[in-house]
Amino acid sequence: MSALTAAQRLSDLARLRRVRDRIDREYQQPLDVEALARGANMSAGHLSRQFRLAYGESPYSYLMTRRIERAMALLRRGDLSVTDVCFTVGCSSLGTFSTRFTELVGMPPSVYRRQAADGVAGLPSCVAKQVTRPVRKREAPATGPS
Repeated sequence: MSALTAAQRLSDLARLRRVRDRIDREYQQPLDVEALARGANMSAGHLSRQFRLAYGESPYSYLMTRRIERAMALLRRGDLSVTDVCFTVGCSSLGTFSTRFTELVGMPPSVYRRQAADGVAGLPSCVAKQVTRPVRKREAPATGPS
């Protein structure tokens, strides 16, 4: 790898880290790949390819995971409706939110809300967050007979 290529790769990684940090900070804002790419001075296609190489998932998938993590915490709290949680975390469609939530968590948000209070009662919030972290199906451990 030439010095120029290595320097470019380090520069790309720093920009990708800033994009990831922006998603972590602004997950509740309307974010799309084009806006994230503009902020990183990259094309949307290049950002998507490089982000997936660096973090194992697309920027949109990462954003939805952050939103679902936050939604899980709000649902565990129990004082907001599923609809309120959906809009609070930055989703504009209750249907899309419910579908993504179910894909990541394995149950609809309304069921999670009912079960979550019992499942993490008495746990410190930092432990509850770790225990209830959503896991994408591709990350989930294999189950069943081997």
